[in-house]
Amino acid sequence: MSEFLKALLSQEEELQFESFTNEDAFELGRIIVEHARAVIGRGIAVHIENGEYPLFTHYMTGTSKDNVYWINAKKNVVHHYGHSSLYVGEKYKAEGTTFKDASGLSLEEYQGEGGSFPILVRGKGKVGTVTVSGLAGEEDHQVAVDGIRKFLDAKE
Repeated sequence: MSEFLKALLSQEEELQFESFTNEDAFELGRIIVEHARAVIGRGIAVHIENGEYPLFTHYMTGTSKDNVYWINAKKNVVHHYGHSSLYVGEKYKAEGTTFKDASGLSLEEYQGEGGSFPILVRGKGKVGTVTVSGLAGEEDHQVAVDGIRKFLDAKE
């Protein structure tokens, strides 16, 4: 396994919650939007859900209806595989193929591109997703990771 794939799995191990409430989703979403304003300077779309229904959704100025597709396609990958959408896409590349060619999943509903990260609760596993769209895939992934890290650091 490549160092990059190991690093992505390490993020999933590190960035776990003790619990995750609807109020936590709101706060995490707010942190990500503020991070985008202050650090990135570009509009992004942020969507957080618990696996059953949305808990936080915000489309900043500069986003479009295309972001709706990317949010859904990336979060569907996390729901299907249980890992970040970036990890899934990169795993296929490491195997010498592509998500499109090897997953067998409809690209209308699934995209192995970075930007969706599992919300993991220690002892429970995946309880939801946080998804970012509007930048390049690796950048979307990093915004989600940075937001989760800031949220968890504030809880300590």
